[in-house]
Amino acid sequence: MKRVLVTGAGGFVGARIMAQLGGRLELIAAPAGALRSAGPEEVERLVEAVAPNAILHTAAISDTGYCQQHPEESRQANVELPVQLARAARRAGAKLVAFSSDQVYTGLEGPGPFDETVPLRPANIYGRHKREAEERVLEELDSAVLLRATWMYDLPGGGLPIRPNLPLNLLAAEKEGRRLAFSAADARGVTWVRQAVEHLLPALDWPGGVYNFGCESDGDMYATALDFCRLLGLDEPPVEKACWPRCLAMDGGKARRLGADFGGTAEGFARCLAAQNE
Repeated sequence: MKRVLVTGAGGFVGARIMAQLGGRLELIAAPAGALRSAGPEEVERLVEAVAPNAILHTAAISDTGYCQQHPEESRQANVELPVQLARAARRAGAKLVAFSSDQVYTGLEGPGPFDETVPLRPANIYGRHKREAEERVLEELDSAVLLRATWMYDLPGGGLPIRPNLPLNLLAAEKEGRRLAFSAADARGVTWVRQAVEHLLPALDWPGGVYNFGCESDGDMYATALDFCRLLGLDEPPVEKACWPRCLAMDGGKARRLGADFGGTAEGFARCLAAQNE
């Protein structure tokens, strides 16, 4: 059984890794907060002490607005820490699998979907830092796997941490009598986090590189929001159509050929609801 160090084990993704994969991997959680301000020596000591076969790095600052306002904090969490982990993993002979983001595709024009080879020019701090982290991590450790994740969601349950996401935002708006604007010129996949966690198992054995990792877009985000409302049984969808242009739609073919078939966005949400009702 692989011995795996998990960073961010108390977070949205990390807690689900601990809950879902504990019987199939020997999971060691990095101590809460231990890496928040850690330098290279502390990271090195942690990895040496755990002696993992692999590291699943989920810790990050993922709020794009916060990163925009606090670029130095973003750089430490989203660039320097993964680079330090790559160095420590190389010295320990460990595989590194780290989360990147579909935000690296911000600023691109065209309809998409984009594959991993398209030239990038991220339009926000978070996307720029994630792209820089990809490049620098692979310079340190060419066997590292960087997963460009979509926006992820889950429904409450199992005592696991939850955060605002598409279905919860829709349910809250319907309950409070508010309406949410979604753009018919914004394309993006949205992924059930438990699917992403399940597909981490094959990702631990993938060749080094970057991978689009998540559900492929079914169309624009206005249509996606309506699909989610339909599946949630909301007779009067609390959504309104807007029109701001953006495309984060990813081509998932590279990951799919290696065993990570997410399917479409609405299909993934239907699976989420089915699991909730089991």
